[in-house]
Amino acid sequence: MNIAILSGSARANNNTLRVAKAIDRLVNPMHQVTVIDFQEYDIPLIGQGGLIPDQLTDFQNRLIHALEKAQLIIIISPEYNWSTTPELLNMLHLLPNKPFMQLFENKVFSFVGVSTGKGGKAPALHLMQILNKIVSFADLASIVAAKIFESHFTKEVLDANGQSLGNEAYDKGLQSYVNYTIQVSERWHK
Repeated sequence: MNIAILSGSARANNNTLRVAKAIDRLVNPMHQVTVIDFQEYDIPLIGQGGLIPDQLTDFQNRLIHALEKAQLIIIISPEYNWSTTPELLNMLHLLPNKPFMQLFENKVFSFVGVSTGKGGKAPALHLMQILNKIVSFADLASIVAAKIFESHFTKEVLDANGQSLGNEAYDKGLQSYVNYTIQVSERWHK
């Protein structure tokens, strides 16, 4: 299965990339994984125009290509002012329109919220609501997976390379989330 993992924080040394690498480590080598790091994000704001398919930057091209080939899209967002990041919101305002609507067709979407403390539920639920609305409004043959993962105290449980620092409860929860998400995606794409 092809999996796109969007690490939705544009900040340097962010925690979402730790979680993206941890998920990548858990699903490889059984699946093809592309991690898109939003530290390279350069999509113009919605009022500044849209994306033109034959004039994409390197980041935009990698993002579009990853979404296009993915069967499962995992979106990871830090808790940013009790919601998701402006970059993810902007992307979700621009892309589900012509000529990019097909990027959202026949996909399974899943979400992870990340926090430096105890939190992460708010961005995952917000993204879940937005993607459900996109799927419903555009009448797409896609599904939003019901289970989310909240990455609490992320720097204390994962190193910069996404390796576990030995928190058994965290590791078990992340593995359960990954197993569930893969299972839902495999059933959907059967």
